[in-house]
Amino acid sequence: MSRILTCFALASLTILPTAEANQLIAGAGVRGSSVSISVSVSLPDGLEADLTLSFEEVAGLSLQSLGLSAQVIDPNDLTLLSRLPGGSIPTGFPMLLRIEPSATGGLSFNGIVSLEIHTENLQYVSGSPLRLFAASLGGPFHDITVDMGAGSYRARGTEGGFSEFLIVSDPRPVDQVITAKLDRLEQILNANAGAMPGPLYADLAARLTSIRARHAGGATNDAIEEVDDFLALVEQRSGTNLPDLWRAARDRVNLAGLLRAGAMTLRFSLRLKANLVP
Repeated sequence: MSRILTCFALASLTILPTAEANQLIAGAGVRGSSVSISVSVSLPDGLEADLTLSFEEVAGLSLQSLGLSAQVIDPNDLTLLSRLPGGSIPTGFPMLLRIEPSATGGLSFNGIVSLEIHTENLQYVSGSPLRLFAASLGGPFHDITVDMGAGSYRARGTEGGFSEFLIVSDPRPVDQVITAKLDRLEQILNANAGAMPGPLYADLAARLTSIRARHAGGATNDAIEEVDDFLALVEQRSGTNLPDLWRAARDRVNLAGLLRAGAMTLRFSLRLKANLVP
């Protein structure tokens, strides 16, 4: 069960995170057994969004420690577009969100952070190609969507750390997206093989291989069940055999968080293929 390490309440406030004097009006508080912080973002040209970050277990959380900023971007910026695996930036919502906590800010969390964004600048329709993407600062963007739906447009994603965030119109076939998410999960696992016991690495690697085979063979529902088993194993070993801590000093790899986030967005795409997502 998650533990609340820090409880707080913020009154409404305004900060100016960039030279463009973009306004972020925020309130924060405890919701259920997790800690969440909610922010309303208002930018020029009528761009608006509500952002909620929810943590399973967190310390040192405040609006200031998050290092949150937002800016209007050019949807045709080739430098930005080159960081996408495909697709485009919706002209109705050219907003880049950035969460870069200060290394000395004292923020830390265990597990995953869930990010939900809601905007009335976009409209949700069935079969919408809109997805929530994330990237390390200046790095390639990848799809982190775990849920989306109405409320104009609403999307939720999970991460094992912080980054830049964009809403992207992604026209790639779902099979291509699933393969890319499997590839990324394998890359994360292989790059951190030394951070876990050998038998656990072999078990997780074998499960990813099995998920890939199920997907390639058209057994989508079986692949979803195996993703659920993968997630259950990672959660079971989190904090013991799998490091699960992120902190502002960036001296740790939140491996369990990265694996869980990658598996959760993979599950979303598999469910989309199986027509289990509206």
